[in-house]
Amino acid sequence: MPLQGKLDALRAAFDAGAPPAAVEALHRATDELIASGAQNRALKAGDVAPKFTLPDADGNPVSSKTLLARGPLVATFYRGAWCPFCNFDLSALEEGRSQLEARGASLVAISQQTAPNSRKSQRQNGLGFPILVDHGGAIAAQFGVRWTLPAYLREVQKALGADLTQFNGENSWTLPMPARYVVAQDGAIAYAEVNADYTRRPEPSAMYPVLEQLGRRQVA
Repeated sequence: MPLQGKLDALRAAFDAGAPPAAVEALHRATDELIASGAQNRALKAGDVAPKFTLPDADGNPVSSKTLLARGPLVATFYRGAWCPFCNFDLSALEEGRSQLEARGASLVAISQQTAPNSRKSQRQNGLGFPILVDHGGAIAAQFGVRWTLPAYLREVQKALGADLTQFNGENSWTLPMPARYVVAQDGAIAYAEVNADYTRRPEPSAMYPVLEQLGRRQVA
């Protein structure tokens, strides 16, 4: 089943089984975020990607400059281990990782969650790529994908077992919108997919033609 089909089924099951007040609050917050135009203010194809050095789940520094010296960089912003939609997304990326790497790319996920939670995410999803720790969402903010949860949604998150102060180790109550970027070796963003609706994610295969084009450009 395609990734979006899995996400649609997950959303239908959640909406049918979760407390109605929680479902309403999640839908309301998504609608408000979409209406705010936040996703339209995020970095787009043609913009220059921010440079970053972030620790992986074991505390080792990972530099975008070093990764770009090897080839294009695929960076995906990940909400956290508590988000089943994001875990489906990570699993799909892992399934497509060999195809991405065959096209010369390095793959990283970027999350505000703590290192222990990133290690948990890697184990549970069988990931062969790192989840980098963006404490407080500083890099997410530079990409324009960080947003602040409204007060009513914070209470719902807690009730659902997703207290971000615990998962992220700080109390900003911010998250990244689901976002996926392909950064060319010159630092320009070649592909950007940002969605204020956390239940919508592109197929990893959408990046293959972009990476192939970058490969042809490098050869030329």
